[in-house]
Amino acid sequence: MDVTAPFYVAGHRGLVGGAIWRRLGEAGHHNLIGRTSGELDLRERSDVFDFFSDIKPRYVVLAAAKVGGILANNTYPVEFLSENLRIQTNVMDAALEHGTERLLFLGSSCIYPKLAEQPIREDSLLTGHLEPTNDAYAIAKIAGILGVQAARREYGRRWISAMPTNLYGPGDNFSPTGSHVLPALIRRYDEARQAGAGSVTNWGTGSPKREFLHVEDMAAACLHLLMHYDGAEHVNVGTGRDATIKEIADVIADVVGYDGETEWDTTKPDGTPQKLLDVSKLRGLGWEAQIGLREGIASTVDWYREHVGDLREAG
Repeated sequence: MDVTAPFYVAGHRGLVGGAIWRRLGEAGHHNLIGRTSGELDLRERSDVFDFFSDIKPRYVVLAAAKVGGILANNTYPVEFLSENLRIQTNVMDAALEHGTERLLFLGSSCIYPKLAEQPIREDSLLTGHLEPTNDAYAIAKIAGILGVQAARREYGRRWISAMPTNLYGPGDNFSPTGSHVLPALIRRYDEARQAGAGSVTNWGTGSPKREFLHVEDMAAACLHLLMHYDGAEHVNVGTGRDATIKEIADVIADVVGYDGETEWDTTKPDGTPQKLLDVSKLRGLGWEAQIGLREGIASTVDWYREHVGDLREAG
């Protein structure tokens, strides 16, 4: 890629977009363009088209999205469907009209059926029912994949899609109501440690298995795909290894220094029983995750403690 070309990162202040922005800068891209949601509301179609008309980006990473954990997804399905569809459609349509050569759309592993065969291959898409607690978000992301494929088929654009597993790391959302499971657990255990609480209560049974990828690894994978992949099929991005939520919670408790008891509220939903991605396609392209889970959790805990005073509190 031409490091002097206009490169727009949608969502450059978010967990993923921020890491991609840093990685692109390290790779020498010095014409990076970003706008906060206050500066540019990607849900407003005319504003997005005006923005693309002004900057005419040669490259785009579409990392902007409305995201959240089980509680947020299950409570606000209308917002998760509507806002993500509008963001994606507006950005892709404007990119088509203004000649964007290369676009990377970032989805989510929740696009796959709830009971998909593990590890989940890319061709498992649309082969079964989705997990009900986040089906609206999943449908929006599936629509994004099809939008990329349609642009390739109809207009010959070299656009691609990447489907990351559960992401975490510095810059994550630690909101009690809007965060994903790993940052929520970090906050819960660290607050319990500070309060001297004798026990912590987590949702569900602790038995579901999840795969976690550090956001800096995700950013490295995205740059690798932009440089080395040009295909219609989306690409899974993960570590190829998972652990139970209970095992994750035990690691977090140990890292933060909490020595109390952990209890499980089995009246709350577990979500998908297991979600492990088959990353053989990505490995075949020459990329593999480098940051181990405990190492990644430790760096995230350090960041959380350093920024606890100015964290996002909304979902």
